[in-house]
Amino acid sequence: MPPPAARALAKEEAHANNQTANTEESLRTRREALLRSGPELYPRFPKDSGVKTMSCKNFLGRFNFLTKDQTSKDLDLTLHDFLVNPRAAQILRLRSEIVARIRDFLRTSGYLEVETPVLANLAGGAVARPFETKAVEFPDRHIELRTAPELWLKRLVLGGFEKIFEIGPCFRNEGLDKTHNPEFTTCEFYAAYSNLEKLIGTSERLFTDLLNHSNHLIETRLSSLSSCELDKATPFRRLDFIQEIESAMDLKFPDFRSPNAEAEVVSMFHQRNIRLPSSLRLPRLLDRLSSEYLEPLCESPTWIVHHPECLSPLSKSFVDPTTGQRVSARAELFIAGKEVVNTYEEENSPFEQRRKFKEQIKYRDDENRTDIDESYIEALEWGLPPTGGWGCGVDRLMMLLSGTDRINDVLPFGNLRNVVALGNGGRDVVQNR
Repeated sequence: MPPPAARALAKEEAHANNQTANTEESLRTRREALLRSGPELYPRFPKDSGVKTMSCKNFLGRFNFLTKDQTSKDLDLTLHDFLVNPRAAQILRLRSEIVARIRDFLRTSGYLEVETPVLANLAGGAVARPFETKAVEFPDRHIELRTAPELWLKRLVLGGFEKIFEIGPCFRNEGLDKTHNPEFTTCEFYAAYSNLEKLIGTSERLFTDLLNHSNHLIETRLSSLSSCELDKATPFRRLDFIQEIESAMDLKFPDFRSPNAEAEVVSMFHQRNIRLPSSLRLPRLLDRLSSEYLEPLCESPTWIVHHPECLSPLSKSFVDPTTGQRVSARAELFIAGKEVVNTYEEENSPFEQRRKFKEQIKYRDDENRTDIDESYIEALEWGLPPTGGWGCGVDRLMMLLSGTDRINDVLPFGNLRNVVALGNGGRDVVQNR
């Protein structure tokens, strides 16, 4: 006879499975009722009540424009009825389970969950264009929505909270595509006295746990989804940013600190017939080379490590003895060619941080509006201990675990275009097609 703990666990799993089965049966019944509905969607209203109703056929017909060609594919989620599409409903359930699993992993590891401001005078924390707004209380002041919670969380580490995390929304005023939405959810944690190797180890343990848990849920309760089949063997493979690109291009990078670095990197693009990015600033050029030569190599879980310093202004940096370049103590985890995790050792010198902020000002463009955050530098002067920081895009993680290739599919109401269109009955989207 199994011990009491095992019996209790089996009973709990049976109850969860029964609950899911009952829910699925209820959804099937409601879907069938909806599809069988007569001339009106809402027959409970008397015909003389003045309430306007329409048939299912006419209701769906209003949105026929969305399925007439492929350019409207990104609007499909505007029409998702979770009663009709069990896969959409199960992705939402999986997302809830995964977020809870991340939270449990971190709390069990001694992290304290906190909430930090979304509105501030300066977004900070990421090289990205922020959303701008005004507050009635401060009509003459410029206010931005946060692009990342990083600087707030590090202030709390300075205040004595050695292990903290936050799961919440961030906003970047940039374009939409299959993997990007201006509003997105991140999980970030910070640990005092941690280093890059410890951060990588924690990441690999967490990811392996999430993958196993996700596949278990899909096999037992979320049968409309497909299991995520990936090589989980640890340690994950590593690619050195500079060395791998130089090897692939058969060219050597110039010294990134030289005044002619940007022009020489542009010349490398021309020599290899690579399309230039819209901005010819050094960070954008290097990022473009990474997407060309490194990211396609990352089908299985792979770390890209030691990025050039200009790509990581908030990270500690050092001179790489192999390349002679200043690189960051940073690693990015890519899976299926997409970034899932970004982690690095935090710059804790106020003098170095000021230098790096000034360096970033040289690279400003339409998307990079970096400025010197004096309040953050002042906070560093109190003494930030050696700290490791970690960030993961929850939406992109869910795309991976649920087997979808569009961010729309893991957001209950789709991307920003869908959300805006919902408020206008789709009219604005039709006019702008």
